[in-house]
Amino acid sequence: MSTNAPQQPAGDLGGPGPGVASGQSGDVLLTGANGGPASSLRRGRVLGGLALTLGLSLFLANGLLARAREERAVERAQRRAGVALLSLADVVQRAGGTGDGVRAAVKDWPLPAGASVRVIAFNGIRLEASTFPEDTGDKAAPRRLSRDEKPLYDRGQRLRAAVETNREEGGARKPEVESEARPSGGRLLSAPVEVDGTVVGAVEVATPPVPPVGRGGLAEALAAFLVPLGVCGGAGFLVRRQRVLAGVAAVLFVAGLGGYAVHSMRTLADELRGTQEAVGAELRERTTRAQALLAAHGLRTEPPLTPAAWDADSLRHPLGLLTDAGQPVEAMLATRVAQVRDEASRALGLLGVLGLALLLYVGLGGLHRTAATLKEHRQAYAYILPALVGMLLLVFFPFGYGIALSFTDANLYNTHQPLSELWVGLRNYVEILGDFQIARRAADGSLVFNYLNFYYTLFFTVVWTVTNVAIGVTVGLVLALALNVPNLRLRPVYRVVLILPWAMPNYITALIWKGMFHQQFGVVNQVIRMFGGQGVSWFDSPTTSFLTALATNGWLSFPFMMVVSLGALQSIPAEIYEAARVDGANRWQQFTAITLPALRPALVPAVILSVVWTFNMFNIIFLVTGGDPGNSTEILVTQAFKFAFQRYRYGYAAAYATIIFGILLLYSLVQNRVSRATEAA
Repeated sequence: MSTNAPQQPAGDLGGPGPGVASGQSGDVLLTGANGGPASSLRRGRVLGGLALTLGLSLFLANGLLARAREERAVERAQRRAGVALLSLADVVQRAGGTGDGVRAAVKDWPLPAGASVRVIAFNGIRLEASTFPEDTGDKAAPRRLSRDEKPLYDRGQRLRAAVETNREEGGARKPEVESEARPSGGRLLSAPVEVDGTVVGAVEVATPPVPPVGRGGLAEALAAFLVPLGVCGGAGFLVRRQRVLAGVAAVLFVAGLGGYAVHSMRTLADELRGTQEAVGAELRERTTRAQALLAAHGLRTEPPLTPAAWDADSLRHPLGLLTDAGQPVEAMLATRVAQVRDEASRALGLLGVLGLALLLYVGLGGLHRTAATLKEHRQAYAYILPALVGMLLLVFFPFGYGIALSFTDANLYNTHQPLSELWVGLRNYVEILGDFQIARRAADGSLVFNYLNFYYTLFFTVVWTVTNVAIGVTVGLVLALALNVPNLRLRPVYRVVLILPWAMPNYITALIWKGMFHQQFGVVNQVIRMFGGQGVSWFDSPTTSFLTALATNGWLSFPFMMVVSLGALQSIPAEIYEAARVDGANRWQQFTAITLPALRPALVPAVILSVVWTFNMFNIIFLVTGGDPGNSTEILVTQAFKFAFQRYRYGYAAAYATIIFGILLLYSLVQNRVSRATEAA
């Protein structure tokens, strides 16, 4: 009796055929140009993968380079406009902020084509001088501002308030130079005019739109694409193993993208140096013109001009990149170049890692297998596609953005800046986890707790979670046992009544309980007074404030555990209890030997879920205690909320939230692994 094995077609991907042999490690051997369809197909996949990934990576790298060059062009234009603005403000304040000297300075002040300047004087609410096209004819300066020009005056008042606030606080918090986009393109920059330490007016400069910057680098990108592709195509006729050819393609990919990265960094360094030279030339020109105006109109020359201070940020802090002579400060320039190269290296390095992974995925047949699987199960994937897209947009993207935000110094005052400029690494995590000053001794020897400390808040959150879950499980299980008594009258009514706390929106319940604990009008204190006691100021002590939140959340939490326990109890066969009674087991023995083990598979996952819910029970703490007194009853999630939306430390709050997620994830994994309650029997 003989058995014939099924024959595989030559060159089939499932096994070796003519022209294909197996290597010792399972590698497929490519036999060259005459190796048959299978070898050509695999070689084509490697070449196609290299072409796809290298082409896509170079396209993105060229786009990043174009964007970086555009940013440098915008920076160059803004810094030059800032130099023109602050240098003119310096001249205007030396002229006293009003008068013929101001108008002469504005008239003789050189501006690029399409740019305009105006000076506002607060005394008399006047337009002191202007070269704006609309300020001609009967609206020519000097004149009093009209009613519809109130935004000009308001902008100047904001600048004055910013200067005075920063001066009073001894720091720099509010921007003292405003910049806003104009409807016709370009920007409008405004700076205060100070005379003898008092802000008396404002100077505004309108700049023309920044001309577009070409992409550039296309020839280099094309060379970085064609040369590796040609070399890989030639290697395909010499290399026999598919994985070796894929390795060659990976090396060529790194070489091609790396070569273009070197070109990009050199270009960015040249652009940065070009920006310094352009701003330096602007600074020298403004210095020469300012000195000429001071001499021609007899304006104050003391203290001497400090042109380097004109190249400043929005807080009027000098950037320190240029000297008073307009020459680049080489040390600062080298630091900026190194910073730009570091940012470009990170971006291109990430692009290279992703591209290399995609190359190996395509070249080794992963894409082909994925496409075959998608085709085979296309109907199932079509059904789950909306859910996948929704999860990606509503869960995974915000989650990833929040984690990225946790590594930055994002706050209310720098939200317009990209995350790359706000990057601080692990500083937020070190600040949160490295502060161990939970308590200190006061002058009178008493112990004073730092309620904003992470570890105190974590301790309070753990106590809050354990007590609430213990109450919920205990009360819920007791009520479930009571409702499970055979022949209990009015059982449906009891079920409806006992589930009402869970059915009501918890924020309504929280507000009701907060009112019940009101010191003067709350029903709890009214009952206490009925029995001759004194009303308690519930929210003035950490202990009593905690008890109010505990009572509220206990009222909300027991119905869930009751429903879970009741469902599990009703699934236990009555015959088991009958057999236990025949064997002489009392009620307690039946409960410990039958009921609890049968409840375990249902209760343990419910407890895990309840712990996560209670750990993040924002509504009760926020609405009932509000963290009173003095943040002593905050839990981690409400503390993170206040860091974000009351103290406006977005990056710090994101790090706080990431730590909370890590704690809950670790707890869930450990608890689930220890209990094994969610594993199949």
